[in-house]
Amino acid sequence: MQKPVFSILITTKNRILDLKLTLIKIDHLIISKQVECIICDDGSVDGTHSIITKEFPNIILLRNSKSIGLIASRNRLLKETSSKYAISLDDDSNFLTLNPLNIIENYFNANPNCGVVAFRILWGKELPQKLKSEDVPCRVKSFVGCGHAWRMDAWRDIPNYPEWYIFYGEEEFASYQLFKKDWQVHYVPQVLVHHRVEVSNRKSQEDYKIRLRRSLRSGWYNYVLFLPWLQIPKRFLYTFYMQLKLKVFKGDFKATLAIFQALLDLIYHFPKLILNNNRLTKIEYKEFENLSNTKIYWKPKYKIDV
Repeated sequence: MQKPVFSILITTKNRILDLKLTLIKIDHLIISKQVECIICDDGSVDGTHSIITKEFPNIILLRNSKSIGLIASRNRLLKETSSKYAISLDDDSNFLTLNPLNIIENYFNANPNCGVVAFRILWGKELPQKLKSEDVPCRVKSFVGCGHAWRMDAWRDIPNYPEWYIFYGEEEFASYQLFKKDWQVHYVPQVLVHHRVEVSNRKSQEDYKIRLRRSLRSGWYNYVLFLPWLQIPKRFLYTFYMQLKLKVFKGDFKATLAIFQALLDLIYHFPKLILNNNRLTKIEYKEFENLSNTKIYWKPKYKIDV
């Protein structure tokens, strides 16, 4: 049997309505013979497994009987695929670009040192009137989990995502590892993904505290793992101070608790981080910092005709 060229990989947990909408919107891609779609159901209890099995029989469905976390699920998906390229989408994300596969394959072919293609990502529930962008492809520091494509040769050349991070930070971890192996991350705005999430609402959601805790600590973990020693105190103290200024001093109790829990997590895992470091040299650090920042949010720019 011929191997697929592309794998579309999706992790999900208890979000069957979002997942079904995503699958409907990308159906024109996953019916292709050159594409396989693999979903990892991370311990859902909302009927995800039975519904997907019944309504989308062509999809390869993996199931964790107990939740193992987003990052571990992504590792499982990447280990499962035998394709040349692997596309990662969140269960609440879909392509707006009509023919993304051709763009991705052509870009990888034209840029043999590119290990990851980072997509242009529009966050929000509603679509704007204009989706065109004046952005141009460029090399960047890192990528976003909800919309990117791996060259699988590059993925197999670096360590797996750190599963003990649980959530957040794995893309930055992988980007440093890629950099050390002379692979590059490129932002390719011709591929547009709609991430159907209102970021401004996250502060009022139940998981706000744990999201902030995991986001902070994963950033600090990556400082200790990869940055030159002299850079770690400066970067840590700056981020810690900004969290105090923007959240603690403004009376955000949930954030205050999350920040100090993240600090305890860092202390607890510090020996493990030191043992597994893959530190940039001073020259490598300077080169990495000169790269364009990660393109996380894309917002359309409207021109007013006078």
